[in-house]
Amino acid sequence: MKKLQDLIQVTSGSPQFRINLSTNGDAPTYMFYGQSEIENDLVNMEVNKEDAKAIRTTDELNTLEEGDVLFSLVSGRATLVRAVHKGYLYTQNYVKLVPINKVDKRYIVYLLNENTLVRKQLQMNLQGSTVLKYTIKQLKELEMPQLPSIEKQRIVGNIYFDQLRLQALKERVVDAEKVINLYRLREVK
Repeated sequence: MKKLQDLIQVTSGSPQFRINLSTNGDAPTYMFYGQSEIENDLVNMEVNKEDAKAIRTTDELNTLEEGDVLFSLVSGRATLVRAVHKGYLYTQNYVKLVPINKVDKRYIVYLLNENTLVRKQLQMNLQGSTVLKYTIKQLKELEMPQLPSIEKQRIVGNIYFDQLRLQALKERVVDAEKVINLYRLREVK
């Protein structure tokens, strides 16, 4: 069995506590990529609306590009970054995963989020006493299942993302129906 590090290069995010704030108006402003952005990118729409934190600095930082695979060391969830989050800063709580071999990015997200073998390994090795967190070493050492052909990976990855979006759309409909019904109930007097 291959390990994740045999298939993917792992790049850690910028250490947040080492970023120097700048008062210089010409310094670039970076938005922080967070858990709500992961969830929004997974379903390809805005479902969690939180204002992203921003920082102004002249430091060299790790930022995201559209199509990057990102894994949260806090939630244990992976996603594919959308264009709307291009240029966002990712901190040490996240790692960027860059496929080395013929590995479809959407398929990697599917494996990390849904594969039973992978999820079981992640759960077994959580570290922390009060706040559980995954480690980069643990991620690199994950034993990966045998990969299907790149064509099958693309099919599985596309179906996975389509299913997540469909589920989010259905939840949006249910929420809208609830609001409508609650409004109608208020009218009954």
